[in-house]
Amino acid sequence: MRNMHTPLLAKTKTVTALLCMLGVIGNAHAQFATTITPAVPADTAPQAPAKPAAKPAAAAAKPAAAVPLAAPPVAAPAPEAARASREPRPVDSILVVVNNEVITRQEVAERLASVEQRMAAQNVQLPPRNQLVRQLVERMIVERAQAQMAKESGIVVDDAMLDRAMQRIAEQNKMSMPEFRSRLEKEGMVYATFREEIRREILGQRLREREVDNKVTVTESEIDNYLAAEANAGGEHQELDIAQILIRVPENATPEQLAARRDRAEDVLRQLRTGADFAKTAAAYSDAADALNGGDLGWRAAERLPQLFLDGVAKLQDGQVSAILKSGNGFHILKLVGRRAAGNQQAAAPAVQQTHVRHILIKVTQVVTAAEAKRKLTELKERLDHGSASFEELAKLYSNDLSAAKGGDLGWVYPGDTVPEFERAMDQLKPGEVSQPIESPFGYHLIQVVERKTDDASKERTRQAARQAIRERKIEEANEDWMRQIRDRAYVEYRNDD
Repeated sequence: MRNMHTPLLAKTKTVTALLCMLGVIGNAHAQFATTITPAVPADTAPQAPAKPAAKPAAAAAKPAAAVPLAAPPVAAPAPEAARASREPRPVDSILVVVNNEVITRQEVAERLASVEQRMAAQNVQLPPRNQLVRQLVERMIVERAQAQMAKESGIVVDDAMLDRAMQRIAEQNKMSMPEFRSRLEKEGMVYATFREEIRREILGQRLREREVDNKVTVTESEIDNYLAAEANAGGEHQELDIAQILIRVPENATPEQLAARRDRAEDVLRQLRTGADFAKTAAAYSDAADALNGGDLGWRAAERLPQLFLDGVAKLQDGQVSAILKSGNGFHILKLVGRRAAGNQQAAAPAVQQTHVRHILIKVTQVVTAAEAKRKLTELKERLDHGSASFEELAKLYSNDLSAAKGGDLGWVYPGDTVPEFERAMDQLKPGEVSQPIESPFGYHLIQVVERKTDDASKERTRQAARQAIRERKIEEANEDWMRQIRDRAYVEYRNDD
């Protein structure tokens, strides 16, 4: 359960930006709903699968079936108003078909208002609207395809889970829920829309954990090489603030597609070198998930950045832009925003308490509800209390993670290795004691502490820190590749109505 090392939402850059600014979600610009038409570049025009089993049902639907946009109610309309109400009204309509679902013009209009408000709050220059809409629609296509994959995998974020996440966000901002909601509304946000944004982020995070994070492995030789490189660097650590523009190359791209994307990257680089604003250009052209944040990756330790990025900015001064860099995902253009010393991370490491812990995890899915998971663990706890079974036996039979084969044993963990909910419950247990069912973002747990010890900055801890740094870097690279695959494999049909 090493993927429990960060709190819920801690890895989600978009949510972090939302919380820091409290100005992301705005009212929908309904007047855009019938006029938004994304500009689809010729080299990215979507194609149907070569041998589709059947055209998606939604693709056969006609825009005429869309629901009209609701008009504000009036108590007693005048005759003129009554006549006006019988005049033709704009209707919402299908803009994009994604597999067997649709994205409507109204949905895009609402997200556009949100993005424009966020970019204005971040002082990011807005690109031309057609470019911004194209970028936004591409993001929504990937989000919709991810949501479909999550549904097929049985991953859900129900209202109860969302309420708890919202409560944690309020607590992190040192507010009660009523205060937090009031603050959102004062900043012009729609609370319900903000909740759905958080739901999408949690859903995407849980899907990434399953499809990307849990499949990344780090070998002992990689750790040895990492530690050797650190030793050669003399213990000096740097943090870099980098922004990127990614021109993504489709999976199994043809030579023509590859050339077209290279030309696009060169055009972007020409614009940057003739004075174009990097953040504005990223919002207009980048295919990365952070495009609408101006491409900024934020401050990161050098060892947690891809080697390609480190090599690309090695000779740059603050504010300079790199040449075009080629990776498996496409063409990158980087800007070095800043560089600073991070100090010796190994110096004066204090003694810390380690806990040898095991657990039984029951995940909440479409088949298993939260109440059923909690009830099942309560039954298992009763069996343990009565001595009718051992913890190891029950973990092997019922736990829903890879530790089941080892009787639920998670080994020795340090503070911060697990999510806060798990760690708080674990810290309250005495050796040999079993917790009540505990909820975390992963599901419900029974936790048993086997033993504890105090350790200084041991060799084991040093290797563990190196493993985590390598893992984070590999996850970053794997996530970009995964996002590209999701987009490339989705059936996408644009409806550019006249």
